[in-house]
Amino acid sequence: MRAIIIALTALPLLTGCISAVKTVVTAPVKAVGQVADWTTTSQDESDRNRGREMRQREEQLGKLSRQRDKAAEKCRDGNEEQCQRAEVLEHEIEALMAAPR
Repeated sequence: MRAIIIALTALPLLTGCISAVKTVVTAPVKAVGQVADWTTTSQDESDRNRGREMRQREEQLGKLSRQRDKAAEKCRDGNEEQCQRAEVLEHEIEALMAAPR
C-alpha cells in the first residue's frame, strides 16, 4: 500500500521527466528537418527567384535602351563620341539578350 502511495505521489514528477525525454529524443529529428528546409529550395521560392531575375534583367535592358536612345539622338546631332557610345550600348543589349536565362 505504501508503495502505491509513493508511486502516486511521484507521478506528477515523472510527467516532467517524460516530457524532457520526448524533447531530447525528437530534437535531432527536428534539427535534420530544419537543415533540410534551409538547404532545399521549394518550387514557390524557385518561381519567386526566377521572377525577380527576369524583372532585374528587364530593368537592365530598359536602362540600356534608354541610354542608347539618348546617345543615338546626340549622335544624330553630330556628336561622334555619342555615336560610339550608342554602338557600345547596342552591343551590351545584344549580349544581355543572348545570355542564358
